[in-house]
Amino acid sequence: MTPSTPTPAYRRLSVEERRTQLLDAALTLFAHRTPEDVSLDDVAEAAGVSRPLVYRYFPGGKQQLYEAALRSAAEELEQCFDEPHDGPLLQRLAHALDRYLAFVDEHDTGFSALLQGGSVVETSRTTAIVDGVRRAAAEHILSHLEVPDPGLRLRMTVRMWITAVEAASLIWLDEGKQPPVAELRDWLVEQFGAALAVTAARDAQTAELAERLAAGRPPG
Repeated sequence: MTPSTPTPAYRRLSVEERRTQLLDAALTLFAHRTPEDVSLDDVAEAAGVSRPLVYRYFPGGKQQLYEAALRSAAEELEQCFDEPHDGPLLQRLAHALDRYLAFVDEHDTGFSALLQGGSVVETSRTTAIVDGVRRAAAEHILSHLEVPDPGLRLRMTVRMWITAVEAASLIWLDEGKQPPVAELRDWLVEQFGAALAVTAARDAQTAELAERLAAGRPPG
């Protein structure tokens, strides 16, 4: 007689583990479909649970679940720019863009829906979450510049570049992810340097920073 294969013991998930499971299922769906095309039944099926269980953890329904998933994605996006302060500045920026563009590639449809707006589940709260990502990215980049008190023009330059990165990412998705991602990354890094050079012509603080970068010296 051959011994029977033991049936794996059922493990009850903790509240936090179950919530994470539901968020992961929702994020996977939102990554490849617009929010309008994702229902609570879809999330329940993807997570292998019942619809009432989804409501138990997200009593606010789809809106609450979407906002929670959006916050989770926002935290991941913010971490893309959390680069160690080692090595040349533009090299650090390239590493951060590698992670950012990998996120865009993995969450293509969801990323487009997130930044282009117009969703039926878009609210002032979801807009604030997205804006928080942009501000966090700007703060990370400014910290790498190591300028003690960045002035208006320098801060505007960084935030304008982040907007350009977002726009380029959306166009890249529309164009079938062309040019190749490495080329896009290098192009965006070069645009950052070019933006600093333009601002340097009008701002002494940025001019000093650009001079240090051109000479291969660290900022600050």
